[in-house]
Order: sequence, then structure tokens, then C-alpha cells
Amino acid sequence: MTDLLDRARGALHAQPFSVLLGAELMHTSTNELTLCLPIRDELRQQHGFVHGGVISYLADNALTFAGALALGPRVVTGEYKINYLRPAMNGMLVARAQVVYAGRHQATCQCNIFVMDGDRERLVAVAQGTINRIGDGGDTVPSP
Repeated sequence: MTDLLDRARGALHAQPFSVLLGAELMHTSTNELTLCLPIRDELRQQHGFVHGGVISYLADNALTFAGALALGPRVVTGEYKINYLRPAMNGMLVARAQVVYAGRHQATCQCNIFVMDGDRERLVAVAQGTINRIGDGGDTVPSP
């Protein structure tokens, strides 16, 4: 799995927006992964909460990477829905995504986004999406 994780991290680091935000891929297996993002002031909205767009980015990217585990590296998000449950303010955002079902050209994935502050983990959002294969798909290196 180390080779898959290294290749997936390479794909993430090839995304300028992900680099700008500071996202890191922490774990991957055959059907799930963990994507993290440290909270910093530039990611907050006017009330001091992490901006919903940042949480949405994390869900979208985690869902797409999960879909790539099942469909291969040439995938895009077809759609997703997100429910914001509570605000995140400090610590680290952690997105855990998994494949729920995968066919030949499409996968349904789910993602839970948590905020980790010290030893405390709180669920801040849940998302579900459809990931579509584009082109031939090839091997299993995620590159959403």
C-alpha cells in the first residue's frame, strides 16, 4: 500500500489548489482514504469558523480520491451533497472517505469530515457523491 499512498500523494501535490490549502493525504487502502487539512486563519469566514467552501473542497477531493481507488486515476466528481453539522474552529480537519459501491464507470462514495482538536474528534460534515470514470481508467493511481 505504500506505493499506492506515495502515488496518490503525488497526484494530490500536482493539484495547485490542494497545495495552496495545505491538504495532505494521510492514509489509503483498497477502498478508503484519509485526507487532512490544518486549520489556519486564512481558511476562516467572518465568524471565525472554517469557511464552508473549505470543508466542501475537502469532501469533494476525498470523495474523488476514494472513487479513484475503485475506478482508476482518470475520474471526476459527477455530483455530491454535503450536510454541515457544526462549525469547525481550531485543530485539523480530517476527511475519511470510502467507496460504497463501484460499477465499471461510476462509484458512489461517502465521506465524514471531522475536526480534531487535541484528542477530541467531532463530526462537522457528511457528504455523499457520485464519481465518474473518464477515458480508459488504466491503473489504480488516484488523480482526481
